[in-house]
Amino acid sequence: MYENLFEPIEVGPITIPNRIVRSAHSTALPLKRLIAYHEARAVGGVGMSTLEATGVHLSSPAMRSIIPLHDDSVVPFYKELTEALRPHGMKMLQQIYHPGSARAPGKGTFQISASAIPNPIAGGIPTEMTIPMIEEMVEAFAAAARRCRDGGLDGIDVHASSGYLIEQFLSPATNIRTDHYGGSLENRMRFLMEIIHAIRAEVGTDICVGIRLPNEEYIPGGLTAEDNAEIAKIVEPYVDYISLHMGSYWRFHKLLSPMDDPLGHEMPSNEPITKVIEKPTIVVGRIMTLDHASSIVEEGQGDMVSMVRALIADPGLVNKAKNGNSELIRPCIGSNFGCVGQIMSSGKLGCVVNVAAAKESEVSFEPEGKTKTPEKILIVGGGPGGLEAARTAAIRGHEVHIHEATKQLGGQVSIAATAPHRSDLGAITSWLANEMERLEVNVRVNSLVDPDTVRELRPDRVIIATGSTPRRDGFQLTTPVSPLRGYDLEHVYTSWDVFGFGGRANIASPAVVFDDTGTFEAISVADQLLQEGAKVTMVSRYESLGASLPYPPATVEAAKERLMSQDFDFVGSHYLQAITEDEVLIGVPFTERRRALEAKMVVIVTYNHPNRELADCLIEEIPELNGKVHLVGDVSGTNGVQAAIHQAANLTRSI
Repeated sequence: MYENLFEPIEVGPITIPNRIVRSAHSTALPLKRLIAYHEARAVGGVGMSTLEATGVHLSSPAMRSIIPLHDDSVVPFYKELTEALRPHGMKMLQQIYHPGSARAPGKGTFQISASAIPNPIAGGIPTEMTIPMIEEMVEAFAAAARRCRDGGLDGIDVHASSGYLIEQFLSPATNIRTDHYGGSLENRMRFLMEIIHAIRAEVGTDICVGIRLPNEEYIPGGLTAEDNAEIAKIVEPYVDYISLHMGSYWRFHKLLSPMDDPLGHEMPSNEPITKVIEKPTIVVGRIMTLDHASSIVEEGQGDMVSMVRALIADPGLVNKAKNGNSELIRPCIGSNFGCVGQIMSSGKLGCVVNVAAAKESEVSFEPEGKTKTPEKILIVGGGPGGLEAARTAAIRGHEVHIHEATKQLGGQVSIAATAPHRSDLGAITSWLANEMERLEVNVRVNSLVDPDTVRELRPDRVIIATGSTPRRDGFQLTTPVSPLRGYDLEHVYTSWDVFGFGGRANIASPAVVFDDTGTFEAISVADQLLQEGAKVTMVSRYESLGASLPYPPATVEAAKERLMSQDFDFVGSHYLQAITEDEVLIGVPFTERRRALEAKMVVIVTYNHPNRELADCLIEEIPELNGKVHLVGDVSGTNGVQAAIHQAANLTRSI
């Protein structure tokens, strides 16, 4: 299978061994861990990988990367990196850039750009670059390319997309200069062409010189796919490949394509560009499986396919497929919560489904070694936490029994995945469920566990992964000890009722959804109600949609666009005062502000009740299990798939 993906391709002076590549993305990792991160993907069979966008000049504000590309001191690091990667055959490039106005000023730096137009996320008013500043920057790009060559890298990727400095010159929306660097397309391209010519003068054809260009810019008055096709034709003779990517900071989520976007959503915007160029192309945009990648190459939509997030989730993806073991590939769910959301909010790269992501020097992708003291382990609950615990424990040689109270495995993920635009969530629990069969784990569904069940099985250890259930007692965090008046009316529901789990909501319009948690749960409820024809008003304790999710521009903005394009309103920073037969009374905490909203149905999304009763009972009734009853997932008080999987993996690797 996938023979077309395993064909080598000539790209300038290098031969890339296959068509699965990794375009650049931020990791913010220390250099030793950065090497381990890329080495794991090299060992896994990736054809080419590109180091994260790194500033060529000290004026790059708030650089996330710690690679000192602006200085010759970077060369020893590159030599160490290439020495580690060369035996595995993966080609290694460095993406070189300057963010311009797309980064807030840092200590001792200030923003620069083609023109004094602020960035919608970074803020600030950049300084319009003078001619001497432009000339100095061109020299900095060339010097950066030389350092990459001297360090043994296979090439460079000139970043002229994603709303960064070069694109700020290319775009008529951010370049309003009146000198010979602004105005016509030829003038707006002058900065880029000077950079490319300076790079070629410095390194010639010693290394591969590629470029990342935009397809659709998504700035009003900015670059269209047709504009970018003209840019690609002009630049093509001077580069070895063209990589295409969508978006800018004006529509940030298009840079990172969450699961709200269709698979391969960038392909239509690529088509006007790829059809007019002959150099090899790299395409991106929600390409999550090798089946999809293979069809893209077969249909001529791209010569190489970048699968960044799928390779964060499973660095061995390529070799597993090559060896006929595609069923062993751990799937990416595309939420952006663990990767871009986490790094943008906390500076730490991670992955919802891969506990080892960005920790490769300390944590193995798979559990290592069989246990010397096998145990009989009972796992109660078949959601992501219970399934991950069962898989890891089975791999390590324990006798594993997993009991699930409902008729199917998957837990709350099975509920969440039924919501519009969220089906990809189910990929990880479906895969884990298949692993139960492969690993011959003892699985029982429709099985309620009580102390007698535990006594009968006589396990050495019990892992409680029973999750949580929605509260129906009128709780909201703003008034924690005062139940909401009217919570028990017949037209008041939980999210589970809306999706038909444990209850069935009668959809009526207008509907009010109350969001007490700031997660995706209330968004999914609103999506479902809108799909069923209701007018929806969301009232939230928070100021914005999905406010507690990591980096909302990457994880929530697509959903916000979708909701706001329908019969939907949002009221932030309010709580519920009371529910009547036909209204919801809302207010602003600690103020006298009051208002009423018409409501024929109300859905309350608040904090769930962790299902800890069994754990408490076992500790009390079976003393020999003292110290051997563990909680993982929502039952422990956490929330979400990532916490459940990581807790479970960490626990069972230690047993």
